[in-house]
Amino acid sequence: MISLQTNVDSINAQNNLNINNQLQSKTIQQLTSGYRINSSADDAAGLAVANGYRDDIAELTQGVNNAHAAISQLQIIDGGLSNISTILDRMKTLATESASSTFTGNRATLNQEYQSLIGEITRQASNVNLNSGGSFNTSLSTYIGGANSAANATVSVDLSGTQNAVDATSLGLVNTNVLGAGVGFSGNTQSLNGAGATFLVGAGSSQTFTFNIYGQANAITATVNGSATGITQSAALLSLNNQLNQYGITASIGNNGTLQFFSDTAFTVKDNGTAGAPSNPLTNDAANTTTDNSSLYTLDGAATYAAPAVGKTDTLTITAGGQTVTVGIGNSDGTVAQAVAAINQQTAGIGVYAVANGAGTGISFMSGSSFSISDNNSGAAATGVFGTTGTSNQSSAAPSATTTTANPDAAIAAINNAIQQLGLVQGRVGAGENTLNYAVNLANSQVANFSTTESNIRDANVAQDAADLTKSQVLVQTSIAALAQANAEPQNVLKLLQNL
Repeated sequence: MISLQTNVDSINAQNNLNINNQLQSKTIQQLTSGYRINSSADDAAGLAVANGYRDDIAELTQGVNNAHAAISQLQIIDGGLSNISTILDRMKTLATESASSTFTGNRATLNQEYQSLIGEITRQASNVNLNSGGSFNTSLSTYIGGANSAANATVSVDLSGTQNAVDATSLGLVNTNVLGAGVGFSGNTQSLNGAGATFLVGAGSSQTFTFNIYGQANAITATVNGSATGITQSAALLSLNNQLNQYGITASIGNNGTLQFFSDTAFTVKDNGTAGAPSNPLTNDAANTTTDNSSLYTLDGAATYAAPAVGKTDTLTITAGGQTVTVGIGNSDGTVAQAVAAINQQTAGIGVYAVANGAGTGISFMSGSSFSISDNNSGAAATGVFGTTGTSNQSSAAPSATTTTANPDAAIAAINNAIQQLGLVQGRVGAGENTLNYAVNLANSQVANFSTTESNIRDANVAQDAADLTKSQVLVQTSIAALAQANAEPQNVLKLLQNL
């Protein structure tokens, strides 16, 4: 039927033209954006799935970054552990050198380097935050993702606890030294090794020690000040050593945990007790307890020295190492200090040294090797250096039963334990690095596979879209041509009306 009112062919042509225009527009959009899905209308279900994969990829990509950051941090820690291992090697060398009973050098010099290395271990452990309580002395968690549970999405490296801390205290090195036998006070049982213990607790409290040291004209006093809350063992030792190291004396902790002093120099010391009635003093022996440097050969004179009368002489004949010297003590040597100076002027050459005894009232003799003294004060109107009249022959006492290698031996054992503990920590750090590397490899594989799957859903098929574009362009052109023909159909009605 030919109708002027309704041109069905034109309507069909217009509809097809619109469809073909939409196809062409959609194809151009896909080709220019590179995506098959540009809005939820394109493929709502596919878009939801693709977005899920995109979220997983974003999570894993950041997770890989997290893992690389964690690996870098573990590598920094690993480098610090390697440095500490090298330091332990040097400490082992120093301890081994000092552990030989034939060592003839100065153990105090060895110990000075040894103690500085202990401090360096703690400094380096703090710098890599693996000291006790440090930020990495914990269980380190790195979120990587790619799993259906937080536990599986996280890689943990457990560096928590004292067993994983590598500061000197955690490694058991703080109280070690490579000194010879230290000198403690008889009767003292106060251990300074209690974890977290404080000493000299009390406002205004203090404890004082008086030293008579060869080469020093006057007695040296070392005072440790307490506080209302007390001070730690390390603070007490630091205070003593700041005052004593300049005289060649080192305060340390003995194998039984008590305070001891070491020096290759002849000295005597008196524990003057405490002031301010503190709790937990550094020693619990009776006040005014004295001791010699019993790591040397020692021989004590009378508790109280009295000079000979005018015109009288107290004659000391001192033999050491096959050499003999004679010292005459006269009335002009009226004080202990004067007598000590007169004796040392003659005996220092054979390695025998006189110092005031701990109380400061008598004279003590010390040497690195055995010696003997014959005291002849016959006819002197005083009891002399050894408190006897007539002739007295006396030999030095051997060093105390604690051998000169006890502290170095203990240091070697402690270093061996520290090396073992450090090795375990290095193993945990290395295993953590490897685990994180494995996790990175898996995450990268997941990113690649998820990206492929997302691409299959979201990305445009360029070859197909190019063909569709060609098809849509041809269809648009044919639709336009057909629409033109359809619009021309009503003109045929005029031909029917021409003959009327």
